[in-house]
Amino acid sequence: MKQPYRTSSTHGFSRAVTLMQSRIRAGSEGRGFAETRLLTHWAEFVGEQVASVATPVSVSYGRGALGATLTVLTTGANAPMLEMQKVQILETVNACYGYRAIARVRITQTAPTGFAEGRVAFAPAPKAPAAPDPAVQNRARAVANGVTNDDLRTALEALATNVLSKPKNRT
Repeated sequence: MKQPYRTSSTHGFSRAVTLMQSRIRAGSEGRGFAETRLLTHWAEFVGEQVASVATPVSVSYGRGALGATLTVLTTGANAPMLEMQKVQILETVNACYGYRAIARVRITQTAPTGFAEGRVAFAPAPKAPAAPDPAVQNRARAVANGVTNDDLRTALEALATNVLSKPKNRT
């Protein structure tokens, strides 16, 4: 008698991390990173402010020297700020490794592998929301005027403001 087809407990699906883990590890080890978490969770280790202006490029091990050198790529305007934060970067990166694996942090403004690779990606500053038109706010207050519950009235005013200030699509 023929056995029925059996699937794994995940019903034939694999987690994305298991599919990409070997590729990420191969790419990061090629640049000297023994710990891939440093690359994949860079912003968590050094903070959003540093991660927005700098990216780790490579880890190099010198002959006979204890500890490695972490090369961090940034732009010219941000290099002095990062230079002052070298000690904090060094401590947080070594916390990732669990021991003093990195002895020095080197800040560079050009990628050591060439101009095509290793650019700092800049995210624009978040835009401040525009203040709603006073006429729209007055109409929103008029819509929620009869409500006695303060929380509900505030929520209705916010909803009315959003609806009334939404751009109209004319097609």
